Amino acid sequence: MTQMISQTFDVKGGPHYGRENLPKLRAALKTLGLDGFLVPHEDEYDNEYLPDCNERLLWATGFSGSAGAAIVMLDRAALLVDGRYTAQGRQQTDTSLFEQCDLVGLGLYGWIEENGRKGEKIGYDARLHSPAALDLLKTAAMRAGVELVSVETNPIDVAWTDRPAAPKADIIPHPIEFAGEDHASKRQRIGIAIERGGADAAVITAPPSIAWLFNVRGGDVSRSPLPLSAALISKDGTATFFVDPDKLTDETRSHLGNEIAVRPESEFGAGLAELEGKKVRVDPTTASAWVFETLKAGGAEVQSLEDPVMRPKAAKNPAEVEGSRQAHIRDGGAITRFLHWLDTEAQSGEVDEIQAAQKLESLRKELPELRDLSFDTISGAQGNAAFAHYRVSEASNLKLTPGSLFLVDSGGQYPDGTTDITRTVPIGDPTAEMKTQYTRVLKGHIALSMVRFPKGTTGTQLDILARFPLWQAGFDYDHGTGHGVGSFLGVHEGPQRISKAPNAVALEPGMILSNEPGYYKEDGFGIRIENLQVVTPAADIRGGERPMLGFETLTVAPIHKGLIDTHLLTGDEIAWLDSYHAMVREKVLPLVEGAVADWLIRATEPIAGATP
Repeated sequence: MTQMISQTFDVKGGPHYGRENLPKLRAALKTLGLDGFLVPHEDEYDNEYLPDCNERLLWATGFSGSAGAAIVMLDRAALLVDGRYTAQGRQQTDTSLFEQCDLVGLGLYGWIEENGRKGEKIGYDARLHSPAALDLLKTAAMRAGVELVSVETNPIDVAWTDRPAAPKADIIPHPIEFAGEDHASKRQRIGIAIERGGADAAVITAPPSIAWLFNVRGGDVSRSPLPLSAALISKDGTATFFVDPDKLTDETRSHLGNEIAVRPESEFGAGLAELEGKKVRVDPTTASAWVFETLKAGGAEVQSLEDPVMRPKAAKNPAEVEGSRQAHIRDGGAITRFLHWLDTEAQSGEVDEIQAAQKLESLRKELPELRDLSFDTISGAQGNAAFAHYRVSEASNLKLTPGSLFLVDSGGQYPDGTTDITRTVPIGDPTAEMKTQYTRVLKGHIALSMVRFPKGTTGTQLDILARFPLWQAGFDYDHGTGHGVGSFLGVHEGPQRISKAPNAVALEPGMILSNEPGYYKEDGFGIRIENLQVVTPAADIRGGERPMLGFETLTVAPIHKGLIDTHLLTGDEIAWLDSYHAMVREKVLPLVEGAVADWLIRATEPIAGATP
């Protein structure tokens, strides 16, 4: 695996990218006889984080956000972003070269339908589009009289002469003590599921699924220990691993054994073509249109079904759950030291967002088990914290000034678990408005922690619990309440989630999710309280008729009592908070000493004299 890369705060991207690279891309299009080309943010692996060599949208436009797309024509171009990136899109692209449009409302297909000219040929790389997205694009092209042309070689890859090399990080075995199940057992389970679904084999293209299935971890992308690769698994449990052989150590080859054949990733297309006459299961949400097209061209019968690894991976086994507990306790020690620092030295008004992020990173790095951060720290002071997904840079860096709130969302990658925690703390004295809104957010967080629910319940059905205190006062937040989290894998993991958006996936014991309601006042402040929690097995409730699932909180770090208006809490909510803080003290106090230990004891004292 690669060595952890420290966070950087440079201003990435910029208008010069488009000025320099649009002419190169257009020259490549002319060579191919194309009038335009579609440039999504996604890469061949549909990962949240891209290796540098796959940052095609950034290369073509200068836009570095995590959600966006572009369409480059010979005589015009457009950048499409969602509401989170409206300002960033304008700052990072030359607006004389790129029209900026709405990614959500208009989308690439809407742009084609409205702006495509009859007879134009627009190219696309089928490896970068899902089948559903491509169907929409083809419909829009037909309506506009435009021809969509699939290209064998992406013209950006041709024009990008100084493109970084593909990553070659070592792939290492994931120890059984953390995995909890050997890969032979996993493959047999998945093989049975494939056969029961009426298929002969399944194509696995999501790197997290491959890492889980084969009990391996890699280092090809930052913040997630993933090996970029592909795989086939047959109903008998045997598999083929399509991967750069240079990434495999002798230890890893031995770990994979005889039932997993290893082939170069360049042979993945050939491997798909060899499935003639077979019924093959493929997930249309993770596999590209190219995979479907290649299978069909080779004579396979394609089943569009969910990745069979996804749900077993999401429902953690006892070893994975225990690993997460231990990772959170360890991480909680670092967070507690940081919260103490925020409550003392950082109250000076001279500390800025970058210094705060670096301080927290340095404290995590003191832990020998740390392998990486799980994402770049969201370190938001003053009005910057009102952007839910804010990323600090040298250009946006603000100080933690008295009379403001500071929001910090961060996480670590450990061999036994992945962490993600958000805390909001006052710098100086908070206003009454800050305390009221913080307490409403806390009430929603507590409700989602305490809930008991029957088997079959989805995250969508629980989402309102976290929003109810805000809704009753006329407020809301525009992000999901909870996302799934991997086991030393991605910090964002499906298929489970807690959000307004409809989700039919029932919550199952072992699933780890975040609980992170928030409130954001534009140009004012931001509030979010986030813990990770694991779904617990069904248990009887005295006097009840049905066994109920629940949540066990994994995150252990104080919730700032100085921001709580205790008059707004019920007796049950106070009891929950006191119980949570008692658990935090018990688990974290042995990890800290001196002034930090004294501070932790004060921070976890029961709420005294509170009037519900």
